[in-house]
Amino acid sequence: MIAKKSLATYVSLIAIAVIMLFPLLWLVGTSFKSPTEDIFSFPPQLLPRQPTFKNFLSVWQTYPFGTYLLNSAIVAGLTVGLNLLFCSLAAYPLARLNFRGRNIIFALVVATIMIPFQIVMIPLYILVVNLGLRNTYLGVIFPNLASAFGIFLLRQAFQGVPKELEEAARIDGCSELGIWWHIMLPAIRPALVTLAIFVFIGSWSDFLWPLVVLDRPEYYTLPIGVANLAGTFSLDWRLIAAGSVISIAPILLLFLLVQRYIIPTDIGSGVKG
Repeated sequence: MIAKKSLATYVSLIAIAVIMLFPLLWLVGTSFKSPTEDIFSFPPQLLPRQPTFKNFLSVWQTYPFGTYLLNSAIVAGLTVGLNLLFCSLAAYPLARLNFRGRNIIFALVVATIMIPFQIVMIPLYILVVNLGLRNTYLGVIFPNLASAFGIFLLRQAFQGVPKELEEAARIDGCSELGIWWHIMLPAIRPALVTLAIFVFIGSWSDFLWPLVVLDRPEYYTLPIGVANLAGTFSLDWRLIAAGSVISIAPILLLFLLVQRYIIPTDIGSGVKG
């Protein structure tokens, strides 16, 4: 009976995984199809009969995808770095220091998660324009310098660090900033990696804000570049699929490279003497 239940569970999970992966498989298969193949055939044909790289070459040669890729890498990289810095600096005192109003401040920070971005988009745009940051990398990064979710996640991680480590560092004469850097950050590495992945994916795939704050093609990111493919190639879905694959490939590669760091490890293993 137990074996049958396990088999049914695995079959159900495999079926769900296939359903979830089907759009991605269709996208990748379409990007390699030749112009003679029907991409909307029924039943759908995932594997192309005559695979070709011409779609990728056409997209890369027609559009400056190299520039878009570089812009997205710069924006996402800076967003991740600054988000980890500011969120960890904000989360540490909220988790480890005792001061009046700490819980109220944390509650107000968490409450901002419920505010839709569309509500603050216009004030943010006016602020970016007044600061002279329109059509700049910093203008794209500005709304994501820190996030309530990141502060919440890192605060919870900081609270899980044994207090003995912090007390031992104070006895050795370490300052609060030194404790944050040498003790706390290494101890919560899995949480930092998890937040970095979420921030990178969000920044890499963000379309609305870059579209609002950028109007010079040399600063366009990949989502805007992929959106422009529809007008250039008159809805040739093979070329649009090729551009989309170029856009999502770095995200998949990043996840494969850092997924092993997401698994929580012993707190003490992250602290160096």
